[in-house]
Amino acid sequence: MHELPARDSHAGDADAARSLEQREERALLERLRAGEPEAFGTLVRRHGAQMLAVARRLLSHEDDAREVVQDAFLSAFRAVASFEGGSRLGTWLHRITVNAALMKLRQRRRRHEEPIDAYLPGFLADGHQARPAEDWRRSAQEILSSREDRQYVLDCIERMPESYREVLKLRDIEELSTQETAELLSIEPNTVKVRLHRARQALRALLDARFRGNR
Repeated sequence: MHELPARDSHAGDADAARSLEQREERALLERLRAGEPEAFGTLVRRHGAQMLAVARRLLSHEDDAREVVQDAFLSAFRAVASFEGGSRLGTWLHRITVNAALMKLRQRRRRHEEPIDAYLPGFLADGHQARPAEDWRRSAQEILSSREDRQYVLDCIERMPESYREVLKLRDIEELSTQETAELLSIEPNTVKVRLHRARQALRALLDARFRGNR
C-alpha cells in the first residue's frame, strides 16, 4: 500500500497563518461594529500606511493625500455597520480611499488642459509614426527604481487631461479591473479601454525623449 505524501510544512504554516488572520479580522470587525474606540485605533495602525500610499499614488500633493486618508477613515467608520465582510478589510478600505481621492481631484479648480492629442505621437500622411518608437535600454522596473525617474513619470502623468489621468492611475497604478474602473468613474467599460489605450500612448510619447536610448 502506497503511503500518502507528507503535506508540505510550509503550506501548512501558511494555511494556519491565513486562518489566524481571518479570525483576527472577524474579531476586529465585530469590535468596530460595537463602536469600541480601541478597535478604530487598531484599524488605523494596521491600514493607515497602506491607505496613505494609495492616496499618494493618486494625488500629487502630500497634504491632499493625508486629508484623503482622514476622509476615508471617517467614511469607513460611518459605513462599518453596513460592511458585510464579503471582502477583506484592506480591500474595502482601498476602495474607500480611491473614492475619496477621486472626490478630492474633482473638487480642485479645473486648470486649463490641452486635448489628449497634444500628448500623442505624431503620424505621417501614410499612417506611419513620424518618429517610430524605439525600445528603451532600461526596463520599466529599472526606471521606476530610481526616485528621480519615478517622479518624472508621475509628473508626466499629471500633465495629461484629468479623464485620461484617472483611468491610467486606476488601471495601471492601482491595478483595478476595467469593470471596477468603469464603476468608480461612472463610465462604460469600453470608454475605459479607449481612454487607457490613448493615455498609454500619450505617456510613452511624453517619456520617450528622456528614456529613448537611455543606458
